[in-house]
Amino acid sequence: MKNSNLKVAVIGLGSIGKVVASNLVKGKRDVIIAGKTFSKAEALASELGSLARPMEVAEAIRQADMVVLAVWFSTIKEFFETYAAELEGKIIVDPSNPIAPDDKGGFKKIIGQYESSGEILSALLPKHAKLVKALGTLGADSLKKEAFADPRKVGFYATDDQRINPEIESLIRDNGFEPVRVGGIDKSIDIEVFGNLHEFGALGKAVTLEEAAEKIQPQLA
Repeated sequence: MKNSNLKVAVIGLGSIGKVVASNLVKGKRDVIIAGKTFSKAEALASELGSLARPMEVAEAIRQADMVVLAVWFSTIKEFFETYAAELEGKIIVDPSNPIAPDDKGGFKKIIGQYESSGEILSALLPKHAKLVKALGTLGADSLKKEAFADPRKVGFYATDDQRINPEIESLIRDNGFEPVRVGGIDKSIDIEVFGNLHEFGALGKAVTLEEAAEKIQPQLA
């Protein structure tokens, strides 16, 4: 399948951002990369090759049609406020999970048990922006290791605007996964951490479409 023509920016150079950018390059997709420190974006772009271009954050958003916001959930509200003008009308792909370190060497959810980060963020979106929950159903290690597996592993996503499904599915395929829409943003809790379709939830691992069929069949019906 031909790559989408939409320009993609990955904002955030932590573990998820680096893996997503690297996977896109492996998938022969051009990617703009940006983070707090421009020199780190330059270094990563140099490592990834000619398909990766470093930019300052504001310019990266302006140049992109689709923004993968690979930053901590707790910082996104401020990010939306800071870059509201640049994010207007963009497709925002959010892989974040509403977690923070606990005192036992693991992580805990920082919003209510039955709340989802997708629904919280959808109420805060910049003008005319479209939110997609995607690329966050696996930890960084699995997102790297399982990309482009044969057979392909599933990349679940949720969005309210089905008109952008082809572009989101192209992005997920270019990351090395088979896209499966679980529904609108009201279903995003299932693909967030501890959810039914998350690696650190009921699934417990990356799965193929066949392996996940029993759990995802209601969403596909």
